[in-house]
Amino acid sequence: MTASISTVALSLLDAVDPRPFLSRLDYLLWAILVLGALIFVHELGHFLVAKRAGVRVLKFSLGFGPKIIGFTRGGTEYLLSAIPLGGYVKMLGEDPQEEVVDREGSFSEKPVGWRSLIILAGPGSNFLLAVVIFWAVFTIGVPTLATKVGEVMEGFPAYEAGVLTGDRITAIDGHPIEKWEELATQIHKSPGRPVRLTIERAGRQFDLTMAPKATRQKNVFGEEQEVGLLGIAPAEEFLIERTDPVTALARALYKTYDLARLILLTFIKLIQGVVPAKTIGGPLLVAQMAGQQARLGLLNLLFFTALLSVNLAILNLLPIPILDGGHLFFSLIEAVRGKPVSQQKREMAQQVGLALLVALMIFAFYNDIFRLLGRQ
Repeated sequence: MTASISTVALSLLDAVDPRPFLSRLDYLLWAILVLGALIFVHELGHFLVAKRAGVRVLKFSLGFGPKIIGFTRGGTEYLLSAIPLGGYVKMLGEDPQEEVVDREGSFSEKPVGWRSLIILAGPGSNFLLAVVIFWAVFTIGVPTLATKVGEVMEGFPAYEAGVLTGDRITAIDGHPIEKWEELATQIHKSPGRPVRLTIERAGRQFDLTMAPKATRQKNVFGEEQEVGLLGIAPAEEFLIERTDPVTALARALYKTYDLARLILLTFIKLIQGVVPAKTIGGPLLVAQMAGQQARLGLLNLLFFTALLSVNLAILNLLPIPILDGGHLFFSLIEAVRGKPVSQQKREMAQQVGLALLVALMIFAFYNDIFRLLGRQ
């Protein structure tokens, strides 16, 4: 089983600084740490479930290509390889053409159910890692912007209604709010419809009614939509939002699901041409983003790692031969037909899948290089 991180869609992230990351060695170091952790977790999932199924694991490698260092223990060779663009777990009998003496420990001799679980364990581990990261972050506490107004823009409804810098918005249409995100969501949903804001100023509270200005904006996928704007920006005041462990787990599960949904939708939008292909990023963009998020703090780096982990899981679940999703697709066909797909057809499909993956890798590197040169 292999894990490829050579191409990932990072369209959901903010625009990045176009300066070359190579001028900052820490970017590269953080990228190695983040990607190494994601690859390790992915391959560990395959490894543990294979062991549980009684399959002999011959190799466990972080990276591809020539071995840098390695050791053998319990019949498995553990490797650190030269090309840090993925990793793999090599199991006995994974290659159908391989002559197998130990049939009991062979991957190909296991029932299709066990083989499917082994395949799913890699992406599943990446989903689990994202849940664990989000659970820890939500339990410890997440800084979130408060509803204090930092800027009021002329020509917008808030300015005309008399909102001032330093005002605190405590409710909208009578519903108490504490987070700027809650305020923005409600305002964006109300273009042209009057809303009543409860304002706190100098120890007293009063209401102001205004209609958010209908404005055309692009969403995360680059599609235009109409939103309401009041013309206010938040002050640099934060609340620490903490939740109990049970609630944090529920939030973590939903956050992981929501990210997976958005990433899948991004792939669909890429195919439809709604999201430009130039937003596809590879290892160079990942390195740059990892360094930037690390500089912003541990919390940002953790969120980025969780996003990348979900991205890696979904990428590997795509039904492309040579990826986990391709192996799983063949297993599902076998389960339906009652017999495996012929070796000739599998090899042809894997050659096509490899060609697609290499082409995508080259395109991602092309985007990365031009992005770093400031030409995108």
